[in-house]
Amino acid sequence: MQAEYDFSQGVRGKHAQGMQQGYTVVVHKLDGTTEERAFLLPQGVVALDADVQAYFPDSEAVNRALRGLIQLVPYRKHS
Repeated sequence: MQAEYDFSQGVRGKHAQGMQQGYTVVVHKLDGTTEERAFLLPQGVVALDADVQAYFPDSEAVNRALRGLIQLVPYRKHS
């Protein structure tokens, strides 16, 4: 990161909600044409709010915590 970059006015997670709906990327090609590509988040992707992410920095930490909680919930067969 260059020293002259200033992110002091940045807003963390500003685009997170929109990204959950999917997003479109416009690719500008060397020949002057453009192409739009639509992307959807894979099924099962979960976004964490910043305050939660501070405690659970990766998938392994989240899954470990949730597995601990699952043991506290009475088993209920899903149909």
